[in-house]
Amino acid sequence: MLARIPDILRPAQLVECRKALATTDWVDGRVTAGHRSERVKNNLQVPERHQTAHRLGDMILTALERNPLFLSAALPLKIVPPLFNRYEGGHAYGDHVDGAIRPVTGTPHRVRTDLSATLFLSAPDEYDGGELVVTDTYGAHRVKLPAGDMILYPGTSLHRVEPVTRGVRLASFFWIESMVREDSQRQLLFDFDTAIQQLAATVAENRAIDRLLNVYHNLLRYWADT
Repeated sequence: MLARIPDILRPAQLVECRKALATTDWVDGRVTAGHRSERVKNNLQVPERHQTAHRLGDMILTALERNPLFLSAALPLKIVPPLFNRYEGGHAYGDHVDGAIRPVTGTPHRVRTDLSATLFLSAPDEYDGGELVVTDTYGAHRVKLPAGDMILYPGTSLHRVEPVTRGVRLASFFWIESMVREDSQRQLLFDFDTAIQQLAATVAENRAIDRLLNVYHNLLRYWADT
């Protein structure tokens, strides 16, 4: 399932992110790559423990908690603290699959990477190239979203970032452990919840909506890992 979540950050929050990232420290992005991924990774990242990463990451996590579409699509149980990357001057990230388990730096905790997320912080006209390309059973999907929008995709997906040939591409990225591990089950629950919300906006019969909600929650209870 690929899900676009628009307007995660408000314009003022985007300005704050951009100002902070313009003056922060950057390191080789391969510091967070696995053994195989580091061979194809060429970008810059804010150090995981840097105060800028913590401050902006907390802003993003708060925004996610208040976003109904994200909560419906991801059914989040745990979220790895957001990281930040920068692509410019030919930087790219070749085809790779994210690791199944992601440690949370500085803690004993581990997160299963059911979902990967990329939150775009640069407008599409600010850079050339830099498309996120996600390959699934339906083919390759090229993603380049407005600043403030986010794409969710299965952590098992083969994906890459195309070379940035002009400008700078800034983004935040992170992983989510969902209450529902199986992607097809999350997709069904997301579609079901979306249909219920649309129906609730047009149907006055509350008992029918209540029955559908009861089915949804029974499915969630049955499929949830917790």
